[in-house]
Amino acid sequence: MLRNVVVPLLPNIEMFELGVACEVFGSDLSADGLPAYDFTLVAGSTEPVATRYGYSIDVPYDLDRLDDADLIIVPPGGTAAGSLTDPEFVHSGSASLAVLEPLFEKLRTAVDREVPVASLCTGAFVLAAAGILDGHRCTTHWRYADRLAAMYPSARVDRDVLYVDDDPVLTSAGTAASVDLCLHIVRNAQGSHVANTIARGMVVPPHRDGGQAQYVATPLPECTDDSIAPLLDWITEHLHHELSVNVLAEHAHMSLRTFARRFTQETGTTPARWIRDQRVFAAQQLLENSDLPIDVVADRVGFGTASVLRQHFLRLRRTTPQAYRRAFRSAELAPVE
Repeated sequence: MLRNVVVPLLPNIEMFELGVACEVFGSDLSADGLPAYDFTLVAGSTEPVATRYGYSIDVPYDLDRLDDADLIIVPPGGTAAGSLTDPEFVHSGSASLAVLEPLFEKLRTAVDREVPVASLCTGAFVLAAAGILDGHRCTTHWRYADRLAAMYPSARVDRDVLYVDDDPVLTSAGTAASVDLCLHIVRNAQGSHVANTIARGMVVPPHRDGGQAQYVATPLPECTDDSIAPLLDWITEHLHHELSVNVLAEHAHMSLRTFARRFTQETGTTPARWIRDQRVFAAQQLLENSDLPIDVVADRVGFGTASVLRQHFLRLRRTTPQAYRRAFRSAELAPVE
């Protein structure tokens, strides 16, 4: 049961990543039928926590709240004296780093209890400094991935992915990938309906394909008035139809070449891959909230047969539709024979 979500704040906290955690877990969405989390910010000092932007945050709770956490989320931060991404600072033996040892101990204890501990962006350096990433597959912002690997050789750094779930240690890549990881956590704990509803409220996709490599050398596309967002909404409402590239380009009033380029720019993947993944997400909701047989679910979301659904479900969710239904099926529905 995911109930108590605790976020420890370090000096020079990064506000975007903290904001993501607050938005996903700190907003009361019970009126929309979503679970309400007991969301708490904690700090290792009674002093206000400085942000990197010149203002401070009053945090009334201490690190002991971590003892009862069901999930711990660590945004980027450091110490008043230096950054945890700075090899010279970390390896200097500075007493300033020792002030974080109480937090490190709490994090290690949580992992020993198999409580999920997730870092956002360069928050991975906090976990690494605590010794938590030793032997674990992990990631961080592409700009700092090589540095993390060099500073902590025992960590198995994956430079290309948006996030890594190496239970109970989870890490995200840079900035916006914090959203991907938080939604992944919600999806695993409480199902795709909850994650998709939160994503819709944040006006973000519930899942993004690909990894960080696409962002290293290529700038993000500019937002334009003729975004394909309306087309994406139309696709999700017509997943049971045949959705060829010709059909989509015609619906978008674009040439095939322009459509393919624009689609990849805005989604980071191909139309075929995006549609397959949306069909998997739609299947997840039917598996959770209906007693439809698997072959009927496959047909309703556009896969046609149960074997095709199983193939893509295994690729994306790393489990079978039957196993997923057993794990996430709504309690009020009768068991499927």
